[in-house]
Amino acid sequence: MPAKSQIVEPLMDFKEAIDLIWKNRKYKTTSEKEAVIHLNEEVAESLNALLRGDKETAQAELEDALSCMLIAFQAMGINPEETVYRQVKKMKEQPSKIMRIYKDRVEIIVNNEVKGGWAVWNADDLKEAEKMAREFNCEIIREDRAQQLMLELSENVPES
Repeated sequence: MPAKSQIVEPLMDFKEAIDLIWKNRKYKTTSEKEAVIHLNEEVAESLNALLRGDKETAQAELEDALSCMLIAFQAMGINPEETVYRQVKKMKEQPSKIMRIYKDRVEIIVNNEVKGGWAVWNADDLKEAEKMAREFNCEIIREDRAQQLMLELSENVPES
């Protein structure tokens, strides 16, 4: 028996596959609302199975949800292939977000333009800046790392 990840049958044309899904759907609808309700139900069933720890059922429900999504696209007059291309384009066009951390300040740079910044006074400020960078999916660039290490070390040395 082949592994789950192997494709047993040769791939068919994407458009042909969508047409087959539409023709063989379990429910006959042209209602956009009903199609999206079915999609939502399948996704919810997948999530419930996953929460129960039943990954196999979750996968099966998610595969059913894919069919429901393609049916909803058809009901709404959306071209799935164009949608995929738009999504890829949108992902590629995500703004470049950088947090540049200097020894005494932080700058936020979006698409090579400085959008803001603030002063860094101690190691806690550095930790908060890095936490914010992670929250906003910013690339972190550290300038003058040696100075930052000295600042962090001096924060952790007890006063005599």
